[in-house]
Amino acid sequence: MKIIAIEKELKHISGDGAAEVYKNEARHVYSLYLADALREIYLTEKHCAVIILECEDLDHAQRLLSALPLVQAGVIAFEVHALLPYRGYGRLMQE
Repeated sequence: MKIIAIEKELKHISGDGAAEVYKNEARHVYSLYLADALREIYLTEKHCAVIILECEDLDHAQRLLSALPLVQAGVIAFEVHALLPYRGYGRLMQE
């Protein structure tokens, strides 16, 4: 199942510990890519991530995302939606 996850920033972190959290986040995101769960990742103009995942279902996607270091630290959260095939062409072509 193809899933879109849109990041929402909950709080800003900075200082000595921030660099390490961001490094751990990057490592974890890369591991999702290597595991074929993360298909695409983008940033919005506000530097929030938009991630395309390939997962069994929404619960699986939520579990993967909840393990991210920034999610566990309460810095970010994700709005998660299933991406379903568009089936409207059939209605349009019957005209």
